[in-house]
Amino acid sequence: MTHILVTGTSRGIGQAIADQLRERGARVVGHATTQIDEETVPADFSDPPAPQVLWQDALEMLDGRIDVLVNNAGMFAANPLDGSDIEWLDNWEDTLRINLTSAAQLSRFAVRHWQERAQKGEKGGGRLVHIASRAAYRGDSPAHWHYAAAKAGMVGMHKSIARGYAAEGILSFAITPGFTDTSMADDYLASRGGAGLLADIPLGRVAEPEEIADIAVFCALDAPASMTGAVIDANGASFVR
Repeated sequence: MTHILVTGTSRGIGQAIADQLRERGARVVGHATTQIDEETVPADFSDPPAPQVLWQDALEMLDGRIDVLVNNAGMFAANPLDGSDIEWLDNWEDTLRINLTSAAQLSRFAVRHWQERAQKGEKGGGRLVHIASRAAYRGDSPAHWHYAAAKAGMVGMHKSIARGYAAEGILSFAITPGFTDTSMADDYLASRGGAGLLADIPLGRVAEPEEIADIAVFCALDAPASMTGAVIDANGASFVR
């Protein structure tokens, strides 16, 4: 049975990923800012030690073995250019910590965990799946520099991990969704006029969380090793490269 830690499972994409993985027979520990059920570890990523506490608690719940880490947790909040200096900086740092630094901390713990298992003669290797954003490549609105920067950083981190540890059987995959029908994006969709935003998506609609989850589950369980380092777009052709 595959043991998996998925962050940000209280709703949207993360919840869909956890549900689909469980349907495939995986043993999943989820994560949310607050406790929601016995299969979810509470951890507030705005607090620097929180990712380490999450990793340790999840490892204990999963009998000392984690095979896959899905970095999905994120925050999407506007940071207006004309805000006060301290507010702008606080918003920037909070978004980078929650969207990028926490994922980096957890990825580090995962890589070290798999290396230590290999050194002990146990089954080596593992998989990382990062939920980034098309903003990593095409940027975002003037109020979301910080979000785009965090997601670009996640993609760069993912590629570095893939190149650095493939020989050890440590594989990394990234997914870059466009707008997805989640509560995190609702306010932004409304603020951009809804219909006007959809006009920029050739598919004519935003993605459903289950569609992004389909890709994440494939990466977590089925993708061939030669795909490591791949970045998979899922944006309705609103950004093609």
